Amino acid sequence: MAVPIAVLDCDLLLYGRGHRTLDRFKLEDVTDEYLVSTYGFPRQFIYYLVDLLGASLSRPTQRSRAISPETQILAALGFYTSGSFQTRMGDSIGISQASMSRCVANVTEALVERASQFIHFPEDEAAVQSLKNDFYGLAGMPGVLGVVDCTHVAIKAPNAEDVSYVNRKGLHSLNCLMVCDARGVLLSAETHWPGSLPDCTVLQQAALTSQFETELHKDGWLLGDSSFFLRTWLMTPLHIPETPAEYRYNMAHSATHNVIERTFRTIRSRFRCLDGSKGTLQYSPKKSSHIILACCVLHNISLEHGLDVWSSPAAGPVEQLEEEYEQMESMDSEACRIRQELLLTHFS
Repeated sequence: MAVPIAVLDCDLLLYGRGHRTLDRFKLEDVTDEYLVSTYGFPRQFIYYLVDLLGASLSRPTQRSRAISPETQILAALGFYTSGSFQTRMGDSIGISQASMSRCVANVTEALVERASQFIHFPEDEAAVQSLKNDFYGLAGMPGVLGVVDCTHVAIKAPNAEDVSYVNRKGLHSLNCLMVCDARGVLLSAETHWPGSLPDCTVLQQAALTSQFETELHKDGWLLGDSSFFLRTWLMTPLHIPETPAEYRYNMAHSATHNVIERTFRTIRSRFRCLDGSKGTLQYSPKKSSHIILACCVLHNISLEHGLDVWSSPAAGPVEQLEEEYEQMESMDSEACRIRQELLLTHFS
């Protein structure tokens, strides 16, 4: 007598009858509200990422049932935006921790490969002038090409001997140098610097400095806070303003520079894997740096798709390490002359 063979559904055994795995998950079957609440982004944005990254994520495999690009993107977005560790997020969507890890790694690298496509300064004159006009409209500060600052992202300790990632608060972190425009679009993002480096040292060693000193626009400048040295291409506030013009300059500088603080808050609220509320990034410094950069790329893509930078839920203040501002005064006489001319021309 033939014995019937039962075909077992492994997902049913592992997760129960009501659980749907991502490979069975269809974007058209759920609402935008569900996608935003679970993965942080609406349907059309996810479709765009599938088109953008699909070729990179469809690599040859020996497995009979490779994870689709759509599935990989949803899994990675779930991790980026929830801040949950991979095991928990993998359980919630029906894939193993190993698969979840591969999805995050694959999508992260695909986004990092496209970073220069989405994060860059404008090059044509009309776009540069529009950039300056947008900044001038904020608080009357002329010639601004971007606002620059650093923010720390906590990571796990690389090893017991490596203290280069230990910041001034005794925590392991990456110190990330970023520049944004008046809308919060990132124009530069260097996410790999060890947390022990102060902001001024990061900027001194950054590609951004070389870029501005050798090739970028000579008729404008970035705005940085007092943790940086004054430079010909980087205007900082006066430490002790005395005249009405100096007070007006500092007020306009602060109101304009605040854009990047708001941008940091928005990025952290949108990508909860970076905000530290669910723990540090459990990766090596290099992989953590790539995850941060991938989130920066997604941030800019989201702005291109009309997901406005200020529309995200409000997050708490960005916690910054205090710098020794009294050591930051510039000895660059040409930079001092440019700032003084700016004071006399626009704020007197």
